Amino acid sequence: MSRNVEEQPPMSAPVLAAYSYCEAVTGQQARNFAYGIRLLPAEKRQAMSALYAFSRRVDDIGDGALEPGAKQSRLEDTRALLSRVRQGRVEEDDTDPVAVALSDAAGRLALPLGGLDELIDGVLMDVKGETYETWDDLKIYCRCVAGAIGRLSLGVFGTDPAATGAERAPEYADTLGLALQLTNILRDVREDAANGRTYLPADDLAKFGCAAGFDTAAPPAGADFAGLIHFEVRRARALFAEGYRLLPLLDRRSGACVAAMAGIYRRLLDRIERDPGAVLRGRVSLPGREKAYVAVRGLSGLDARNISRQSVRRRP
Repeated sequence: MSRNVEEQPPMSAPVLAAYSYCEAVTGQQARNFAYGIRLLPAEKRQAMSALYAFSRRVDDIGDGALEPGAKQSRLEDTRALLSRVRQGRVEEDDTDPVAVALSDAAGRLALPLGGLDELIDGVLMDVKGETYETWDDLKIYCRCVAGAIGRLSLGVFGTDPAATGAERAPEYADTLGLALQLTNILRDVREDAANGRTYLPADDLAKFGCAAGFDTAAPPAGADFAGLIHFEVRRARALFAEGYRLLPLLDRRSGACVAAMAGIYRRLLDRIERDPGAVLRGRVSLPGREKAYVAVRGLSGLDARNISRQSVRRRP
């Protein structure tokens, strides 16, 4: 459970400015994420923005135009910066606002910063061009780039001390991260192919005749592309069902934040399921009014209550 942020000393002007920078990055670069965290109280929202801004920096290195060797060097520099944060060696007047904000958040909350090391490990897998033969192989990557972020987010949220089964919260947060990442992979199939990346397991691609890849707006000739997408959607739904058991373990506003972010991705999954070919024609997204509905639903606690009832029914 996270420490009580209300007992912490007030933030200095440089720290507030660093958080403002991170919140601006989050608002500009991660609209779905920003939509969810706006439901949090200020201190938690700031900490989540710091986590996102650092994570975005890591992702941008991996997705950038540098040569692989230069990317690896930059990622190791970022790991060294993370080590400085972990050791409390970032001063408030440091010129890097992301480091200042993350260092402050780590001092106020019980953040498992090793998750950011895992993120760097996952992006290094991208840089090295790794592919995945099986779902078990892909899960390792997903746990690095998304499951770890779920566990870091839990460090910000904390758990409800009255909740039964709170010891399983990190497991559920990790699984929910996998569900979000698999949804991302399905949504970005064409974009990733254009960048020379294939994430879906090779044995799944072969099973549905899609081993040739996704370089055009049409599926490979003779492939059961819809079958592949529906197969992966079912896998993602099972992960969501398990990961959603995190919701009743959180306080109301943290649960609303998670429900909003996960709800947006579940609706993306619904759209992908209805029209599998859409992921080859462009990026599938939700209109703002639908995101607002998901946020209101999360804030109402409806999803958390539904999960609580389902968990009770599962007990022997």
